[in-house]
Amino acid sequence: AGGGRLLDKIRKWYYNAAGFNKLGLMRDDTLHEDDDVKEALKRLPEHLYNARVFRIKRALDLSLKHQILPKDQWVKYEEDHPYLEPYLKEVIRERHEREAWNKK
Repeated sequence: AGGGRLLDKIRKWYYNAAGFNKLGLMRDDTLHEDDDVKEALKRLPEHLYNARVFRIKRALDLSLKHQILPKDQWVKYEEDHPYLEPYLKEVIRERHEREAWNKK
């Protein structure tokens, strides 16, 4: 059990050290937009997509001003949920199915 707590502390430290949360971004906001991610983004519900666009625009604005959010507005490790992951997994699964089908 002690090793699990240590690993969790390391994850939290790394999450904060990455810095994207200080700009109000979530982990899924930082994914490289390859074809799979672009397709997953198209499948997001409108409210999730709009929230993502807001976070990215705010982060770009802060970055241009060389600023970060006040600490109470940083995205916390515990609050960062993989909102894009279920859609991305579905897109990748479908792509693999298509590729397997095309090999036949």
